[in-house]
Parts: sequence; C-alpha cells; structure tokens
Amino acid sequence: MPPRLFSKVFGVFFISVLWLLWSSRAEKTAGNSADGVQRPLRNPESAKRIAIIGAGSGGSSAAYYLKRYATGAGINTNITVFERSAYVGGRSTTVNVYNDPSEPVEVGASIFVEVNKNLVAAAEAFGLSIQAPTSVRSQEASDQLGVWNGEKFVFTQSEGGYQWWNIAKLLWKYGWAPLRTQNLMKQTVDTFLKMYEAPYFPFRSLSDTAFDLGLTPVTSSTGEQFLAANKIHPPFSTDIIQASTRVNYGQNLGLIHGLETMVCMAAEGAMAIRGGNWQIFDGMLKAAGANVQLDMKVTKIERNDDGKYTVESMRTRTSSKSEKPLSEEYDTVIIASPLQFSDIELIPAPSNSPHKIPYVQLHVTLFTSPHRISPQAFNLSHSTLVPQMILTTLKPNEHPASREAGVGSTGFFSISTQRKVTNPSTDPPSQEYLYKIFSPTPVNSTFLARLLDLPAPSTPDSDLPDEDISWRADKLWYSYPYLYPRITFDDIQLDRGLWYTSGIESFISTMETSSLMGMNVGRLIADDWLGVTN
Repeated sequence: MPPRLFSKVFGVFFISVLWLLWSSRAEKTAGNSADGVQRPLRNPESAKRIAIIGAGSGGSSAAYYLKRYATGAGINTNITVFERSAYVGGRSTTVNVYNDPSEPVEVGASIFVEVNKNLVAAAEAFGLSIQAPTSVRSQEASDQLGVWNGEKFVFTQSEGGYQWWNIAKLLWKYGWAPLRTQNLMKQTVDTFLKMYEAPYFPFRSLSDTAFDLGLTPVTSSTGEQFLAANKIHPPFSTDIIQASTRVNYGQNLGLIHGLETMVCMAAEGAMAIRGGNWQIFDGMLKAAGANVQLDMKVTKIERNDDGKYTVESMRTRTSSKSEKPLSEEYDTVIIASPLQFSDIELIPAPSNSPHKIPYVQLHVTLFTSPHRISPQAFNLSHSTLVPQMILTTLKPNEHPASREAGVGSTGFFSISTQRKVTNPSTDPPSQEYLYKIFSPTPVNSTFLARLLDLPAPSTPDSDLPDEDISWRADKLWYSYPYLYPRITFDDIQLDRGLWYTSGIESFISTMETSSLMGMNVGRLIADDWLGVTN
C-alpha cells in the first residue's frame, strides 16, 4: 500500500480541524451572462435592489456571485448586506490573544482544503496569504496526534505521518479498513462535486438533486450504518473516523449521517488564511460592491402587493427603546443565516418555510499558560509529552442515550496546542502556550487545573491565578445542525423573490458548502431575471 494513500486518509490528523469544506469552480465568470451571452450593462435607474441578511459564507458568496452573474448578463444591481454582528464572516471569526492584533486566533471555522475551489480561488483573487495550519504550531511532542477515549490513547501518530513506522502501525492495527475508507470517501466526494457542474448546477431543489445524484442512500443512513454496509468496522471506525466526526461536528457515528461522515475524512491539503479566514468573505463583499450594514438586525420582511419586499432593520446595540426601525424596499431578499435564530417576522408567512432543527451548542475555550498539558491527566508517565492534538472517541462499552450526552466520559471533543505566544505582561515578556478546547459544556477551572496539574481551585468557577492562566476567551456557538439521517432538505426558494441559503447545512455544514449555496442562489436569481428555465 503506497505511502501517498495513507497521506490522504490520515491528513485529517495533522491539523486542528473544524467544519471541513468542499467545492468546485463556478461555471461562469464575470463578463458572461447566466445563459452564456455577453450583454451591455443596463441603465443605472433599472438596477435591481437586493437585500441579503447575513455576512457569513452564504451571504457573502451570494453577493459575490450574484454580482458576477448579473454584471455578465447586463443587469445592474444594488446589494445591501445586513449583519447583526459587528464583523463580517459569520461563524468564521478571530480573537486577538492578549488583545494584540498581531496575534489573532480562529474561534470558529479554522481551515479549508485544496478541493474547496471557491474559497481557494477567492483567496488567490484577493491576494490573501495562505498558510498550513501546522506551520506555526509548537513541535515539541513526538506524537502530533492522539485519540483519547477517557482511559487511554487508542491511537497516536508521530510527526511525519507518511513514514514507514506509521504505515506499519496502521496496517498492523486496522488492516484494509483505511483503504476501504479512502475509496469510499473519494467515490462519495466525487459524486457530490457534480453539484457544481451542469446539468446539476444550478439546482432549484437540494432534495431532488441529492436524489438524482444517488446521495439519498448516504444521507438516509447513519455514519455507523453506511460504514458497516461498506465493510468498515470498529476499531478503525470508532478510533479514527468517529474521532473526526466529533472534532468536526460534535457527533458520534450512531447519530451523524453518512455523507457528513465522509466529508470528515477528506482533509487533504488543509490551509488557512494568515490573519483569519473571515478575510475571504470580506473580500467577496468588497468585490460585490455591497453596502454592508454591520450591527444591524433585520426585524421584519414584508411582501408588498407589487411583489417587492419591505425590509425593516434597526441597530443591534441601541440604548433607546424608542428608536424606530429603518425601512427600505427591495426587489429580492436572500436570508443567509439560520432563520430560526434570526427573530425575523415574515409577513405573510412564506409558501415554503424552513423547518426548525436542533443545533449543536459548541463551547470554544481559548487560553494561554506557561504550563504544558500534564501527562498525568491522560494516564501517561511524567516524562511523556502529551500529543499536540488530542481528539476523542467513546469507550467500547459507551453508548450515550442522548445527543447531549454524546461527548461521553472524556468530557470534551478536542484539545489542541495552537502555538507559542509572547505574554507582554511579564518582565521580561515570556513565551507561553496557546490552547484551544472544543466541548459541549463550559470548561471550568477544576478541569483546567487537572489538565495542567495545578492545585485544585476552591470552587469549579473560581479563577485560576494569572501566572497559571494569563489570558482566556470563551465563545458559545450554535455551530452546525445535528446531522440526523434524512432524505429531504429545506427549500432554496421560500417564496417569489425570497431565497434561503441555510437549508444546505443539514446536508453538509461547512464554509464551502455555504459558499456553494450562495453561488447557486446568485445564479438562480440571475437566471430568473433573464427568464432562463433550469
């Protein structure tokens, strides 16, 4: 079995991963209309007015591609993007360690991969600096990755995953399961990527397209069922694949559907934007010439008798209870964030309303410390260095009864040593470790004290001394849906002139698939303006 094969299968174990992503190139480029015919721009007074709610991947991509398709078709556009947060990027955002702008760290979507051509192409077009996620990571431990089940590390891999001893270890322990997984993943991903090509792109129904591509059997099975049907069994499925579904989606193989399971195993060519992945979406909005309204929440969308929409919005952070919302009229509205969290009143109720679905509540804990992670916390000898990236899985006899209990006895999904940073408050400034934890519940001081082998605090919520934890940031995300098996997905067009991008999250929830849906909606809108039937 060639080393290259194992580099693909186990590339996921050399990076801190969250939300892994996919794409293919857009069919058309600026200058070509949606039906392939070059047309001159129309008069400015005939500009189409579009409102987009949400400046994350879906909303930014919708603005970017709609502008390209419309310009190529000779249609002038006026795009306004409303974002209730103070920043662009949605669930892709950074915080500055020690409040130092030169030390940003990702809080949300951390990486994308080489097959994500929408994101890769945009990064190149905007002149953004791409780096490997591991390029700045501390390289002190001999094992770069370990999978912990609450009692022991069931798998470890040293730096240089393609070397003969790693391959021998994998062959000895897992037999042909890695090869079967690689083949199955490639087959599934290749099928999915057809969604970027004619005759499947653009698609008006995600449910119909999944069925036409033969992906319904993959989404209708749990990861556990899909793998077993393809002769992939424990311990490889539980040691390796489940560790990946947990770090990426906070879900075990018995719950998450088969398509998202395969997405987790396709992480070759992982990369990130130096300074933060949000810059891709900022670049898209600037390229679209969008009027971006930050700290503005949309409160109501009302369809008028003439088919246009009145959008009411107001400042997210307002000190005046008497402040009246702003009101503007638009030809088309794109809702590019989960509607269930938006608190938007839709009048009248759309013909096709999205379903309310449960989302994972993911707690992200970032902190710095001069202390290394304690080997005793993982039942290792005092002289053993803990792996740089700790993923988790369940013990063989663990079968959580509910999604909330899915984390099992480990209590967390992952712990990673991000890199070394300089603490400016010490004299002289000193090097410390930057850590990131993903967990389903808040990380308390008792957990951190045990992790770093510190004296136990008086209460779980007591602050640890600054000399032990010098900086900390916490973020709660409704990060992605619980990806239960299903065969139908929310409609893309909720009503005439009213569009929705977030239905794709129950299919595959990534930055790139949100970009795909934004691109798809942009193309469909341009086609409708031109009277093109897909």
